[in-house]
Amino acid sequence: MLHTSVLYLPIGRKTFDLETAEQYRKDTQEMLEEMVEKVYSPDTIITSPEELEELLASFKDIKFSSIIYQSTTFADGEFPYAIIKKRKEPIIVWSVREPSVGGRLRLNSLTGGNATSNLLKVHQHPYSFVFGNPQEEDLENKMLVELKVNDIIGKLKELKVGVIGEHPPGFFFSQTDEEKLRLQVGTTLDKVDLLKAFDACKKLTENEYASALELAEKSVVGLNKDEESVIRFAQFYTYIETYIKEKDIRALAIRCWPDFFNELGAAACSTLSQFTEHGVVSACESDINGSLSMYVLQELSNGKAPYLGDLVHVNEENNSVVFWHCGAAAYSLARPQTGAQAGVHPNRKMGLTMEFGLKAGKVTMFRLSEDHEGYRLLVMKGEALDVEQPFSGTSVEVALPKDVTETLYSLMESGFEPHYALVYDDVAQELLQLGKRLGLRTEYYG
Repeated sequence: MLHTSVLYLPIGRKTFDLETAEQYRKDTQEMLEEMVEKVYSPDTIITSPEELEELLASFKDIKFSSIIYQSTTFADGEFPYAIIKKRKEPIIVWSVREPSVGGRLRLNSLTGGNATSNLLKVHQHPYSFVFGNPQEEDLENKMLVELKVNDIIGKLKELKVGVIGEHPPGFFFSQTDEEKLRLQVGTTLDKVDLLKAFDACKKLTENEYASALELAEKSVVGLNKDEESVIRFAQFYTYIETYIKEKDIRALAIRCWPDFFNELGAAACSTLSQFTEHGVVSACESDINGSLSMYVLQELSNGKAPYLGDLVHVNEENNSVVFWHCGAAAYSLARPQTGAQAGVHPNRKMGLTMEFGLKAGKVTMFRLSEDHEGYRLLVMKGEALDVEQPFSGTSVEVALPKDVTETLYSLMESGFEPHYALVYDDVAQELLQLGKRLGLRTEYYG
């Protein structure tokens, strides 16, 4: 079930078969209540613009992720026009099937949906269209995709990404155009001075950071709470936790090297791992678009923890690639055979990092990317393999549906950034629809 609210508006005219239309309304109400946490709706079909305006006035203080406009019969443009005068939310236009062929056209719902789509397009109001009857599997799947996409678009407009320090030298792909991001995606940034955060976190007492240690101890195998780097992790995590609660931050992009090693005496990886595990997605190397990519995957998969890694290896025999990073991954992504192991950074030999191979399962890879033409999306499907940990740190081997060599060359020729977000779910259709709705170019490897 989607944890969101929708407004369902069944629209019809009395000159058509309202008895059949009413059955469609009842079936739709039942379907939506199984699909969405909160459905606001009338208890009968709306048959006049005046009736619609009165209903809209009663909901003026309620915010919805979607408005579902169902043409239970044909209805003219007065109805959708009344909506867009009052509401900004995206509209899902829904036409149902004719109940019979031959004789009178009893509903003419499809023409109603066509007329509504035309009006919304002319007035540049965001909308999508679905066709079919309630309880049809294809219709339900399509509706679920549209609802999830509308929900994530709304969330992106409210999202603040906490940027903790500038990107490391030369990591230009980690930056973004702040104004362009706000205008095209809706997301804003909140920036924090990393060195000031280090100074402040070091002053925290054991009583203040104890809960961060306890949280890690529940999930991390081999954690030594007395180790200096582990204490530094807990202090920094606690300081940033306070910050994200005060600023309502749901995603982080953190500069990890060289500052964490040189100034804090610890690796950043464990901080990112613990935040991502507990719902605040965190990207290393201050990768803002990487953090956004993780956030989108988390929300579309109903809260599953995403991963962010470099594409580091090709295995032609398995038609697979390996995604890797130094030691940041949510605890729950570890292979069950090993669990989330405590480790040290493979290059700096400093803790606290995660040390494990990721679990097996179907995955979707994704990137909100930028090139000289602006924003674009990368969408890939794959199967994470049940193999031994490929490299030190955290890594996962993913079998691809298309030829791995062709895919590799295509990715390089397209010039995508080296950080790829990944989630254990199939959300490719949602991502493709997201690209369409945002008007972004999308490359799909399905």
